[in-house]
Amino acid sequence: MKGYLWLIGWLFCFTHAPAQSLSLAGEWRLRLDSLNKGRDEQWFLQSFQQTIKLPGTLDDAGIGYRPTVDTSVMNKEVMAGLSRKHRYIGVAWYEKEITLSKNMEHAQLFLERVIWRSDCWIDGQYTGSQESLIAPHVFELGTLKPGKHRIVLRIDNSLQHDISYNNFAHAYTDATQIIWNGVIGDISLSGRSAIAIADMQLYPDREAKKIQASLSLRPAGNIPSSMQLQTVVMDGNQVVSRQSKAVTTADTIAADIYLKNIKTWDEFNPHVYTFKAILTDAMGKILDQRESTFGFRELQSAQSQLRLNGDPIFLRGTLECDIFPLTGHPPMEDAGWKKVFLAAKSYGLNHLRFHSWCPPAAAFRVADSLGFYLQIELPLWSLTVGKDTATLRFLEAEAQRIISAYGNHPSFCFWSMGNELEGDFDWLQGMVRKLKQQDPRRLYTTTSFSFQQGRGRWPEQPDDFYVTQYTKNGWVRGQGSFNTQSPDFKTDYRQAVNGVPVPLLIHEVGQYAVYPDMQEISRYTGVLDPLNFKAVRNDLRKKHLLPLAPDFLKASGQLALLLYKEEMERALKTSGVSGFQLLDLHDFPGQGTALVGLLNAFWESKGIVAPAAFRQFCGPVTPLLRFEKAVYTNAETFTATASVANYSGKSLSVTPVWDLRDESGKVWLSGKLPSQNLSQGNGNTLGNISIDLHAFPVARQLTLRLRLQPGYENEWRIWVYPAKQPQEQFTALFTTSVDEAVAAAQQGKAVVLNPDTALIKGVEGRFAQVFWSPVHFPNQPGTMGLLCDTTHPALKGFPTAFHTDWQWWDLVTFSKTMILDSIPVTPKPIVRVVDNFFKNRNMADVVEYQVGKGKVLICSMDLHHDLERRPVAAQLKQSLMRYASGVQFKPSLALTEMQLRSLFK
Repeated sequence: MKGYLWLIGWLFCFTHAPAQSLSLAGEWRLRLDSLNKGRDEQWFLQSFQQTIKLPGTLDDAGIGYRPTVDTSVMNKEVMAGLSRKHRYIGVAWYEKEITLSKNMEHAQLFLERVIWRSDCWIDGQYTGSQESLIAPHVFELGTLKPGKHRIVLRIDNSLQHDISYNNFAHAYTDATQIIWNGVIGDISLSGRSAIAIADMQLYPDREAKKIQASLSLRPAGNIPSSMQLQTVVMDGNQVVSRQSKAVTTADTIAADIYLKNIKTWDEFNPHVYTFKAILTDAMGKILDQRESTFGFRELQSAQSQLRLNGDPIFLRGTLECDIFPLTGHPPMEDAGWKKVFLAAKSYGLNHLRFHSWCPPAAAFRVADSLGFYLQIELPLWSLTVGKDTATLRFLEAEAQRIISAYGNHPSFCFWSMGNELEGDFDWLQGMVRKLKQQDPRRLYTTTSFSFQQGRGRWPEQPDDFYVTQYTKNGWVRGQGSFNTQSPDFKTDYRQAVNGVPVPLLIHEVGQYAVYPDMQEISRYTGVLDPLNFKAVRNDLRKKHLLPLAPDFLKASGQLALLLYKEEMERALKTSGVSGFQLLDLHDFPGQGTALVGLLNAFWESKGIVAPAAFRQFCGPVTPLLRFEKAVYTNAETFTATASVANYSGKSLSVTPVWDLRDESGKVWLSGKLPSQNLSQGNGNTLGNISIDLHAFPVARQLTLRLRLQPGYENEWRIWVYPAKQPQEQFTALFTTSVDEAVAAAQQGKAVVLNPDTALIKGVEGRFAQVFWSPVHFPNQPGTMGLLCDTTHPALKGFPTAFHTDWQWWDLVTFSKTMILDSIPVTPKPIVRVVDNFFKNRNMADVVEYQVGKGKVLICSMDLHHDLERRPVAAQLKQSLMRYASGVQFKPSLALTEMQLRSLFK
C-alpha cells in the first residue's frame, strides 16, 4: 500500500492533461434501413423517432421480424438450432444528442464491439468507417466545442467478406452467437491530447527479468520537441519499478525496464503485473497515459512438447464457440466470463479454444487472473481461403487489431488462423510467418485441422503446434475405433504421433450427443427460443414417450461420459500428445442441435457427472491404468500397469494404493505399489497390479480404484463372468426360429426368442451414440445407448447399470435394434434402446409379451453364436433363461401372432 500511495503522489506532481470522458450508455434513437437507402437520403441529417438502449442489440429490444417455425413437426428447419425471437440483417441507424460543458479536444468515439461495419457522423459531418468482428470500432471526431452535438451511427451487420462456410464461423453466425445489430460493451466519448499513445505492446523476458515496451504514437496537432516517458510497474498495489526516460519526437518509443525479482505466470500461479506509461512534455504536463496488465511467461515448443517457464504442460481444453443463449452475444463484463472459466476450472480444464472467433477484453482479463491458456482464432472457417483478395486484406487487418487490443494478455498463448481451413496454404503459411516475426509472445498454427487433400495429416512448415484428428500414421481420436474394436484400455497414440516435429493437440475430441433436457426449456428467457427442444417435447408427447425423457438424458449422458473418459485417458497416456480440445464440455445448440456436452449451453450441470468425479481423469495429476479388456472370466488373471500423468508444475512423492470393490462397495482386495518421486510429464510408471479372478464364481461388476494421495485418484470398471455356465434344467424354450416360438407360445409355453439379426426389421447395433447431431449428420445408425430396467428380474443374473457400459460392447455390436412403433401397445422394454431425438422411435433389444396362451421374451442381441468365446452373451442368455423358466415371467402386454411376426422379415 505504501508503494501505491507513493504512486498517487508522484502522479500529482504532474499537470494533468485536459482529459474528458463521457459514457454514451443509455437511450438512443433508431431507424431501420432494410432497403439501404439512408445514406442516399442523408439520414445522418435527420432525427429518428424509435428509441433503443445501448449498449444493446435489436434482439434485446425485440426489434426485427419474428420468424415463424412450426414446432408440431420434426424437420431440419426447426432442429437447426435455437431460434431468434426477432431477426434483422441489414442496416440500422442510431442517433444520440449529447451536451458538453467544455471543449473536448481530439474527441474519440469508442464502440467496444460491433457486427460488422459502422459509419459515424458528428453534427452531420462524416468521420469515417470501421469494420471488425473482434476489436473495438474507434472514430476520431476532432475537437468538439461546448454545447449540443449529434452523433449518428450507421451499422451494417450484413455479410461484408467471405470468411465462412455456410456462415458457420462463430464470429458471424446464427448457429451460436446471433448476427445481432447494435453495440455491446463499452460505448463512450473521450478527449485526448494532441499527441496520444495509440498502442502499447509489452514483451516480457523471463530470463532477463525485463519488459520491453513499444509505444506507437498518434500525433494530432503540434508535437512537442522533447518529451519524457515515465513508466511504472506494479505488483498488486506495490510499485516494483519506476523509471523516466527522455524521448524525442517519433512515431514509436521503445523502453527496456529491468526488475530485480519477478514472479512468473502459469495455471497454478497466475501472477499478473500492471504496467503504466505516462507521456509528458518538457514542463511535466501529461500528454497521455496508458495502462496494461501483463505476465512473465515463456512458452516454448521443445522436442514436440509444450513447455511453459521450462516445465511441461498438457492442455486440458474445450471449445468456446460464442454460445450465450440468453443474449446471443458474448459477455462484455468480467462476471459473465468468470462463470465460464470457473465452471471449466471446476471440471479440471486449463485451456479454452475460441473456435473461429476472438473474445472481448473481459475474457482475457478473467483468463489472466485464473491461469487459463487460450487459443484464439481469426474469424475464419473457409473452404476457399485466398479466393477473394478483399477478404484477405480484412483478415490481415483483423490480425493486427487482435494484437493491438489483446496482445499483452499472458493468457493469449496460442493463435490459429482459423478452423478446418482449405484453400491457399501459401497465404496461410505467409500469415503465420509474418505474425511470428512480428509478435513472438505466443505459438502459432496455420489451421485448426484441415480436410483438404494433402493437408491436415502433418504440420505445416511454419507451425509451432499442430491441431489434428489424425496424422499420416493413424487416428488420435477414439472416434475412429470405438465402434470397430473391442474395448481395451492399453491403447494410446504413440504410433500415430511418432515423428511429429511439433506439439500435437487433439482436435475436437468427443462430439458424443446427449439427449435433450426438457427441463432446460424454461431457462431460455432471453433473445433465443428453444423451438428445437419444444419440437422434441411435442414429438415425445405425441408418442407417449415424454415421461422417459429424463431417463433418456441420464442414460445417453452416462454413455457419453464413458467415451469422453477413455478419449482423455488415451491422450494422457501418450508421450507426444500435448493436449486435447473437447467438443465439448458444454452443449453446442446449433448445427442441427449438437447437444454434445456434459454441461448445458449455460455452463451448468445436467446431472451427469460431478466436477470432482470428472477431475479424476481430467486434472493436473491423473492416475492411469493400462489393461487388456473390460470383460474377463473367473479362469483368468487381471493384470494392469499403473502410471500417472503429472502436469502439476512440480515433482511429487507418492505411495500408490489400490483396491478392488464390488457393486455393494465391499473391498475384496487391496494393495500398495512402491513409493516413488514422480517427475513432470506422463512417463511415470508406478508398477503392476495382478489379481487372480478365481474368487468370483458368479458374475460381478468390479471397480478398481487407484489412489496416489488425497485429491488424486481414478477408477475403472471391469466384469467377471463364470468361465463355464452352471448346468441348469430350464423349462423355457430357447429358439432362433420365429415359427417355433409362435408354435410353442400357442401351446402355452414360455419362450426366449433370439432370431438371427438378419431377420429382424430394425437398426444395426452400434456401441457409441450419435456423432455430433442426427440432424446435421443423418446418415448414421443414430441411436444413443441403452436404458436398462435394472429392477427387472430378467437381469438379476446379469450385472449392469441402467446405462450402456463397456461390458455391453459385444452384445450391442452383434445386435439389431427392434422398432416397436408398429405395435399398438406401449411396452416397457427390459433393455430399451434410446433413439436419437430427431426420430424418437420406440426401440428395444429385450422385450417380453404374452402371445396366445404362452409367453415370449425376445432378445435381438446375438445369444447363440460362439458363446464359449463370448462370456457376456452366455451370461445374459443364462439370466434370461432362468427368468423365463420361473414364476416371475408374467408379461403385462399381449401381442397377436401377426403383430409378433411384424417385427421380423
